This record gives sequence, structure tokens and C-alpha cells, in this order.
Amino acid sequence: MPEWTWEYEGYDPGRERLREALCTLGNGCFATRGAAPEAAPGPAHYPGTYAAGCYDRLTSTVAGRQVSNEDLVNLPDWLPLRFRVRTPDTPDPAWVGPDDGSAVGYRQVLDMREGILRRSLCFEDASGRRLAVEQHRLVHMGDPHLAALWTRFTAQGWEGVLQIESALDGTVTNSGVERYRALDGQHLTQVHTGSADAGIVWLRCRTRTSDLGVAMAARTVVADDPGHAAPRLRADDRRATQVIEVPLARGAPVAVEKTVALHTSRDPAISDPLGASIERVRAAPGFAGLLASHRTAWEHLWRRTGLDVPGEAGRILRLHQFHLLQTLSPHTADLDTGVPARGLHGEAYRGHVFWDELFVLPFLNLHFPEVSRALLDYRHRRLPQACRAAARAGRKGAMFPWQSAGDGREESQRLHLNPRSGRWVPDLSALQHHVGSAVAYNVWQYCQASGDTQYLHTRGAEMLVQIARFWADRAALDASTGRYRIRGVVGPDEYHDAYPGASEPGLDDNAYTNVMAAWVLCRALDLTRSLPAPRRDELFERIGVADGEPGHWEEVSRRLTVPFHSGVISQFEGYEELSELDWQAYRDRYGDIRRLDRILEAEGDSVNHYKASKQADALMLGHLFSPGELGGLFRRLGYTMDDVTWHRTVDYYLRRTSHGSTLSGLVHGWVLARARRADAWRYFLEALTSDVADIQGGTTAEGVHLGAMAGTLDLVQRGLTGMETRDEALWFDPVPLPELSEFGFSINFRGHWGVGVRVRGGRLRVDVPPSREPPIRVILADRAVSVAPGQARWLDLPSGPPNGH
Repeated sequence: MPEWTWEYEGYDPGRERLREALCTLGNGCFATRGAAPEAAPGPAHYPGTYAAGCYDRLTSTVAGRQVSNEDLVNLPDWLPLRFRVRTPDTPDPAWVGPDDGSAVGYRQVLDMREGILRRSLCFEDASGRRLAVEQHRLVHMGDPHLAALWTRFTAQGWEGVLQIESALDGTVTNSGVERYRALDGQHLTQVHTGSADAGIVWLRCRTRTSDLGVAMAARTVVADDPGHAAPRLRADDRRATQVIEVPLARGAPVAVEKTVALHTSRDPAISDPLGASIERVRAAPGFAGLLASHRTAWEHLWRRTGLDVPGEAGRILRLHQFHLLQTLSPHTADLDTGVPARGLHGEAYRGHVFWDELFVLPFLNLHFPEVSRALLDYRHRRLPQACRAAARAGRKGAMFPWQSAGDGREESQRLHLNPRSGRWVPDLSALQHHVGSAVAYNVWQYCQASGDTQYLHTRGAEMLVQIARFWADRAALDASTGRYRIRGVVGPDEYHDAYPGASEPGLDDNAYTNVMAAWVLCRALDLTRSLPAPRRDELFERIGVADGEPGHWEEVSRRLTVPFHSGVISQFEGYEELSELDWQAYRDRYGDIRRLDRILEAEGDSVNHYKASKQADALMLGHLFSPGELGGLFRRLGYTMDDVTWHRTVDYYLRRTSHGSTLSGLVHGWVLARARRADAWRYFLEALTSDVADIQGGTTAEGVHLGAMAGTLDLVQRGLTGMETRDEALWFDPVPLPELSEFGFSINFRGHWGVGVRVRGGRLRVDVPPSREPPIRVILADRAVSVAPGQARWLDLPSGPPNGH
């Protein structure tokens, strides 16, 4: 395949939903799955349109309990465009589609450079008549409320009448994830349809609980001859339909254009979603005009995210960039939305916001800092909710939820369906309080990369301080050791949520949680000490920080417990007492054991009994911190972290991890690039292909894994270059892999736009475009240099292994 396209040849109903997810088109405001417009929803097809931040809450009865779930709503489907051909001997033909056996040609191409999905189809009826169909689709990147579908029909060697039915469908539900289908998915109510004027139909509705207003308007015309065939308009209870009939002559193509506008009551600068939709679609140019401005918008995006990685790895990375930008584009800067873990591509995880922003923002910080700031604002607007959650738990500060959606309350489910056993089992993932540390980490990293001290001293300071207060209050002093302990949590591993036979959930002194808490406390101390006294006093007074609290932060930040056993970091206190798992026996029995937790539960066992992890937990520390910074954190806590201990820890957990998350290969590839470079590429490839190959067996069809996609981009950008943005400088400690010895990219850094970075062999090139900004300080392990605007410098890298572990 060419480097800018993603192509599928032939129709494969068993893989169609995966293709729909990977061929999703979006613009940061809304996205539409790559479903076939002519096909009816069913086992092979799941049309879905999702708008950022549009959630609705419904209550269902599950296992005898009332369960409340808030979902990213599947909005009315704007795609439907089906067709059939009437000839003298077929006066009442069936509608043509890929599932009726008539397809003799089927090809779709995702053009990532232009943001267009192209389809080439050919259908043959029982009499041997062939109808060729070419289709182009876009979700406009320039105007975030428009989408369009261009379809050209050609009769090959025959003639007849082409009947086209174009619709807006309000019968859709949230039913794209099999394990959620026992839950209520009927989010749309008060559906009304109608027509505005010739060629325009509309649909409006509301969500049942959040009372969100949604409106669509569609204009369908025969291209180049809009008056050739006046459409018949039909408004049913939940569908608005236009029917067009047009003669088909032998070999003479006929093109039809469908243009759609979408507005919700969340949109700014409108008074009525329906009126805004009708006005926008009425004023929209034809497909050619829309395509031209859409291409220009995408061209500008690609300029800001330059990436040069050779071969197939580069093509997959470009696909990851494409889907990241479709979910979080510059339009996102105007929205109140977080990072949906599965993008705007499907309904898995119900569209909720987890800690995936930890893997997404580091990439955005250096390309679209305005988007990063907006995503942090999503958290800041929900800071009061997080403070109320902490207060309900009897704690100071802010306790952010593991899963967030509309208003920032905890959305983690209390029951989880194990599809292997068919049982609903308790879900304790809400105990992953380390999500607050991820929020703090993102605040700090954004401000370091962008130089946005105003944000750091205002909203950023509020979040950092409130998260630090929570950790300081959550830590309890153990008089027997003189150290502070954090009990009753769940770490990133997720498999372990209680001790074997324990009556209470949670684990004690999860190493990742405690080290991250210490880091947050250190950053809060650094920040508040750097603030002017009046600003610090005003902040403390407004949020209720008592005089003695900063001193307590200092103490806790130096005396938190980090457990060790056998010379390695213990994932949590007591980990070494768990049983070893017979990994080979389970691999022989089941093959794929990524979801080991489900396998054991179906056997009546629990992963809590074993030294087995879903994904990186303690090793996450090597993903977030450079060797020097991590070593400094451990020294502050009174522990030694040297190369031998870290390498031993990496090896220990690598043998005990099932990689049940797409993030696992990413983190292990990152860590192994410094600890065991020969094995890093294998994990990097696993992270790269996790979605395109659907390595988890069907999950990608329910939505892409946005954190893993963005993380692979950041692995090249920061992981392999060892790049850090701190102390107003760019720090580099490259670890190029043998399989990727040359690569390059561009970033935006503190007012410098388009700074080029290239690694080749044992050299690093930094290219600073002309500007009025001051020179950039570039720091390597053995020296510091300045690169002035308009200057490019090749720097020889220090010989020997990369710094630290």
C-alpha cells in the first residue's frame, strides 16, 4: 500500500466492523464509523456517529440490581443512502447491497493525507447487468459541523431507472458492544422529522436524561443538475427520507451528493440546533467546494505533526496520527471534553475518560498545546466534583474518578460481565486513585513543554495542590516503621484488586501509586514555593489549605513506603507471598491468555492468588520518568534505585505479565529500549499493530485504543530520543533501535514552531526555523549547546549505553 493510504480489497463480513472502526472519519467535534451507507445495520455492520462530550445516563437492571451507566450517545445515522435499479423486466427490484451476494467488486481506501474514505463497488444482478459505484466520504475538518457523501453510478452496457433513497435515521440505539446489550441503550427520544425546502430534510431529537438537543439536516441532489429530478420527501416517525429517481444511460455516470449538518445544544454561538443545521446545510457549497477546503484543513494539520519514520512502521504510525487528530483536533480546544479511551470510533468503555490522557497529552503538548490545555480544562471544570468525592471519602483535596464522563462523577461500573463465564462479577476499578497523579503529571508536562506559566500558576496550581492534599491525607503513618503507607488501592495492573481471602477490597502500598504520590507532593511544593507570596496566600485561603499542610507534604514526600522483595520493587506489599502461575500450562490450554482474569474467574479461581499482571504496573515508572529523575525520587524516599535493581525488576515482571491491555506492549517497549534494547522492537511492533491486527480479538471493532495509538507516536518522539522538556530546555538521551536507526519529526516548543529533530546513526540534528524567539538550549549527557533560530546543528551523541537504567 502507498504510505498515505489504508486499503481493503474484497468484502469480508466477518471483518467489516473492524474496518468500520479503522475507517472512521472525524474532525474532533464528531466522528462517523466507516459503515456502508447502502447496508442495513446487522451483524456485519454497525453505523455510529458520536459527538465529543455528548453523554446520556440510563438505569438498567443487571443481576437483580439497578445499575446506572452514562454512555457516549450514538447519534442519528446520517449515512443511509441505498439504491436499486428498475428495468422493464424488474419493475420492483430489491435494494442492492454487499450482503445480497451481488457484489463482484468491493474495495475501500482510507486516504489519510486528505481525510477521505473512498469506496469502489460493482454489483451484478441475475441477468448479468453490472452497476459500478464509486463513493467518496468526508467529515469536514474545516467546518466541524458538516459531512458529505458523493456517489457516482455507472450502468455498464444497459439502461434503466436508478432509484436512490437518502435518509436520516433516528432509530439507532447504543448496541455496538455485545457485553452491554443487557443494558438499556435507547438514548434518543422526542424524535421529529420534516422538510425545510426542496432537497432538504431534517431530524431533531433529545437524549432521555441529559436532555441534550440534537439536530441534523441533509441535502441530497443530483450533481451538476440539481433540478433534474426533484426528490420526494418522506418524514416517518424516526426517519427523514428523500427519494430520487434518475434515468441511467449506458456508460453515462450519474453523481449524487449528500451534504449533512449536525448541531447539538452544547454548541456555542447558536440559539437552536435545528435552525443552525438547516441554515448551515443550505449555505454549504457542493461536494467539490467542500472537498477543497477539507483538504486544506488536513494539509495544515499534517504540517504541525511532521513525522518521518521509514517502512511499514511509519505507515502505521501515520494511521495512529490520523485517528488521534480525528478525535482531538484544534476544534477540540473549543469544547468541554476529555480523552475518550476508545476515541470517537465506537461504544467500548461507553466513551468514558480514563487515564489514557497520560499517553496522549505528551504528544499533543508538542504539536497542539491549545488542545492539551482544553483537555486539562475538562479536568479543572470537574475539580469541584473531585473535591466532593474526596470529602465523601473523608479526605482533603481532590479524588478524581477512574472513569469520567459528563459531570465528572465516578462512572466505573460496579459489576463487570465476564463473557467467558456469563457471570457478572464485582468491579473494583474505582480504587485506581492513581488517576489523580496522571492529571497532575499532565498539568506539569504541559506547562514544561509550552512555557504556559499562567496556567501553571492558576488552574494548574489548583489541581496540583488539591491532588497533593489528597495524597498527603490518604497516607497514614505506620509507627512501627516510621513510614507512611497508602492502603486499599488498585494499581495500574488492574488484575489484583484484593488480597486472597480478604474481606476488604484493595491493596496496600502499590509501588507505582506511592512513588507517583511522592512526585505529586514534590511538584506541589516546588510550585507553591515559586509562587509570589500574595498569590500563594490567596490560593491557600480560597481552597482551604491550613498553615501546617505544606510541612506535612514535605514529610510524606520523603517517607512514603516503597516495598521491595528479592532485590526488586514489589508491585504492592505482599506480592511476593502470592503463588506462581504455571504460564505454559495456561498457554497450552487456552492459547491467548491476555485476559487471564476472565479465564481464571471462569474456572472458579482468581488472579488475586497469583503473581500475574495484566499490564505494566511498577514498570510504568520507567515510562514516565527518565532514569535520573526516577533515581532522584527513590533517593528522596530513602531507597536506592540503581541499574542492577531496575534491570532485575524489569525482567521479573516481564515474565509475569499477560499483556491484557494494548498499553502493555507500548510501556514495555519504552522501558526495554533502555533496559534490554534487543527485545524492545518486538513490544513496539505489538503496540503498533494492536489495533490494525486487532490482537485482542474483536475489541478494535468497538473503538480504537487511542492511548496506545498516541503512545506509539510519543515512543518515537520522546522514548527513543530520550527527549525531555524541562528547565526551559530540550534534553536528549537517544536510544535508537537497530530496526529504526534513522527517523525524524518536528515539534513546537515554547514559541518555536516546526523545530526539526532527526536521529541518524550516532548523531542528532536539531533544526530551528527562523523566528524572533530566543535560541533553544539543547542538553545532551555530556554537554549543552544553543541552537539559534534559522540554524541547524548536527550533534555527535555520547558514546556508550544510554544514561542510567
